[in-house]
Amino acid sequence: MGGYYLAVDIGASSGRHMLGYLQDGKIKVEEIYRFENGMTDAGGSLVWDTRRLFAEIRAGMKKCADAGRIPETMSVDTWAVDYVLLDREDRELGSAYAYRDGRTRDMDRRVYETIAPEALYARTGIQKQPFNTIYQLMADRVQRPEILERAGTFLMLPDYFHFLLTGKKMSEYTNATSTQLVSPVKKQWDRELIRMLGYPEEMFLPLRTPGTEVGGLRAEVAKEVGFDCRVVLCGSHDTASAVMAAPRADGNALYISSGTWSLMGVELAEADCREESRRANFTNEGGYDYRFRYLKNIMGLWMIQSVRHELGDKYSFGQLCDMAREAGDFPSRVEVNDACFLAPENMTEAIRAYCERTGQRIPETVGELACVIYRSLADSYGETVGEIERNTGRRYDSIAVIGGGSNASYLNQLTAQATGKTVYAGPSEATAIGNILAQMIAAGELDSLETARACVAASFPIQEYQP
Repeated sequence: MGGYYLAVDIGASSGRHMLGYLQDGKIKVEEIYRFENGMTDAGGSLVWDTRRLFAEIRAGMKKCADAGRIPETMSVDTWAVDYVLLDREDRELGSAYAYRDGRTRDMDRRVYETIAPEALYARTGIQKQPFNTIYQLMADRVQRPEILERAGTFLMLPDYFHFLLTGKKMSEYTNATSTQLVSPVKKQWDRELIRMLGYPEEMFLPLRTPGTEVGGLRAEVAKEVGFDCRVVLCGSHDTASAVMAAPRADGNALYISSGTWSLMGVELAEADCREESRRANFTNEGGYDYRFRYLKNIMGLWMIQSVRHELGDKYSFGQLCDMAREAGDFPSRVEVNDACFLAPENMTEAIRAYCERTGQRIPETVGELACVIYRSLADSYGETVGEIERNTGRRYDSIAVIGGGSNASYLNQLTAQATGKTVYAGPSEATAIGNILAQMIAAGELDSLETARACVAASFPIQEYQP
């Protein structure tokens, strides 16, 4: 058996510590610790409690020591776009805003006063999302300029946690690309663009690739958790890690990283920054080994997660799928990427209001609500497949569904039917596995991404769904 590798995978609603190791040529993963996460309302602003999150990271590390399973290396991944600003004494400045906060309203217009959206896409290849870091930083410049003026270092959230663990500041490439401030040609910050927008250029550190060693634990952290280990960069954008673990992410397969968001796309050797891709709202996020994740953000399971919470979490996702199936082909559909579903006060009422506004049957039962969500998602996947095939000039024969949504058998079958593609679902823990793969490759236990993906295919059950 090889050594242990610790993936700390933090999502917008929960986090977990997963230990991985190789045994008899197969990857084994074990959950060591899990904790809740969520946005905090701070005086009307939605922010992340970074102190609590770092305390949870340390708490999970202690569980490794309690179990006598000391990792050789560890790495943290999170969602994209959100960040921390440090002053010149490395203290956190202000709040770490959450991407669903409304402060970026109209900030796209402020950015476009400097650079047109067509030119911005041609430079970065990143789709417009109102919460992208480029617009968040404009909100800082407009709404809290005193914070931006004092900033000495800009760190994405995983980079910040790596800094708290090691005392070393380092910026990881894959997550940085989500800022809409990175050149897909140079694969470094577009410093000319940063200067044009009036952001402090000196606060952006050179970008490093997954597999780079950050350093050992701070002495006080090692003492608290009960061991020392090295921190290594993974693909710290959770989707970058998830796609690493997609066993069929090759030239003939699409993928859907299915979770709170559904990230649907293909892997390309070069970014596609053409105007056709911009108009279709595709993005070119950085991946492992400088591969590009040419994909579209689709609202994903956020809608069903929200409805479930509004029902007091009394139904499992499996039960919701069953109730949706029992509702049959309930006819109403919603545009899942409509802005009204981004952060509504009540998702159930937002869905009903959309259906009423568009002259459709209003879902009344839980099963009807779930049916609308799942079938609308599948329809969106079908439309996106057509766009990808037109934009790339290629036909794809299958879709790899990875992440927590790979367990939604009802949605997987709907996806196969809506797209006309064979769906291969699994592994469900793709993000944590991809995080671990980057560490294993860095340690020399796996020699390449291709070897790692073949190992994933041999190590985890993959379910097949036919159109």
